[in-house]
Amino acid sequence: MRYWGILLLKLLGVYLVLHGLWAAMMWLLPTSTPIVYHRFQPFEHDLAWSLSWAMAVLFLFICGLGMLYVALWDQQLRCRDCGRRLRMPLMYGSYSNVLQEGRPEYEYICAFGHGSLRVQGTKFQGREPSHWRSNKDLWTHLIAADRAGR
Repeated sequence: MRYWGILLLKLLGVYLVLHGLWAAMMWLLPTSTPIVYHRFQPFEHDLAWSLSWAMAVLFLFICGLGMLYVALWDQQLRCRDCGRRLRMPLMYGSYSNVLQEGRPEYEYICAFGHGSLRVQGTKFQGREPSHWRSNKDLWTHLIAADRAGR
């Protein structure tokens, strides 16, 4: 549950930053000047205002996509139980022996023993699935083995 809570907080943070940038953009861009007591829509009549508005919206859109990408990229390398970053990448396979051993993979583990994540080392076709393996009762087995050894 903590894993999804972290994702929700990151997405909320992205939304708040974009909302703040939108408010700053609305405050900074000039408004139209009234002509004979009538305020025309500047998008239809003022080319400089239209271009500045379009560039600001484009900048906001690109910033939003970049922040969303970074949030999702960071989330994929987190533990599914505790939400902490996965550590200690271990490479299986070899780039020089791809035809003999298969594609190389990286395995990240949770430092608290909750599980491990296998990610493909090479991306051949779009988004490749990663495999999460949960280590259920890992600590109880280790403690039992330690007590049996005494």
